[in-house]
Amino acid sequence: MQPQPSPGGPLLLRLLAAIPLCALVGCATVKTRASASEPPVVMATAPVENSVALADPHSEAGQAGTVEGAAQDKMRLVTAGVIAAALQAAAMVTGPASTSGRFWDELLSPTELSRSIVQRSIQLVGARTLGKSVPNDCSGFVRLAYLAGGIDLVNHGFLAGENAVSAIFRRALDVGTVHHQAPRPGDLVFFRETYDRNRDGRRNDGMTHIGVVEGVDGEGTVTFIHRGGKGVARGRLNLAAPAKHQLGQGGPVLNDYIRPAAKGSRAYLAGELFAAFASPEGL
Repeated sequence: MQPQPSPGGPLLLRLLAAIPLCALVGCATVKTRASASEPPVVMATAPVENSVALADPHSEAGQAGTVEGAAQDKMRLVTAGVIAAALQAAAMVTGPASTSGRFWDELLSPTELSRSIVQRSIQLVGARTLGKSVPNDCSGFVRLAYLAGGIDLVNHGFLAGENAVSAIFRRALDVGTVHHQAPRPGDLVFFRETYDRNRDGRRNDGMTHIGVVEGVDGEGTVTFIHRGGKGVARGRLNLAAPAKHQLGQGGPVLNDYIRPAAKGSRAYLAGELFAAFASPEGL
């Protein structure tokens, strides 16, 4: 059954368009998507570069990586600000209780394309293997999910030294679908440094993990589906509290652990290693 639009739907969108997001997140510029009906895309002032690896902080490249890290922090704040603005709009129109129901159906209503991607992702939850047509890893999972929408995420090929995740991210950058606003169901979500890919003991591996956004709850926690170490499963990501696993003792989980502790290094949460979202349209 298709979700029925909230009676306050048009007013919700007008309120969202009127909220001064820059005041919420500090120094930022606003870009709009190709469709005028969609909410504004808020991007940090610092651009996202094609080079996504973090270098040794004591080298010249490492200093550049520090600047890039600061830009990523700004982007996380931007995303948190957008979600906060959406929640404020919901409370103004329909009351706080509705922010986990019809409000999100109206604001984040999936397209036919994204609905196909999410449905296929859900079908794969619990799978330990992905078959022989794709690699049995996170990139293979998102490729299967997006093929349900008629999109082959790697038909553009690979550059020397690229992994599948960085190749998909490069493609999303090239077509302009990378964003740091509140995600919609079916969006890709990218993470960096989720494991030591080159096995040198440093966090310099760039984009290493990818998943598909399933939805966003009233607290701004994103549920995504990904192929992890134990198969295809759901994970949680909250950019308003990126370094917090749980909200109080016994409270809801905000961020799942996405990089296990190893070789004296602590475990890392999804919010800490988040890099970007990307919309399926145009890929």
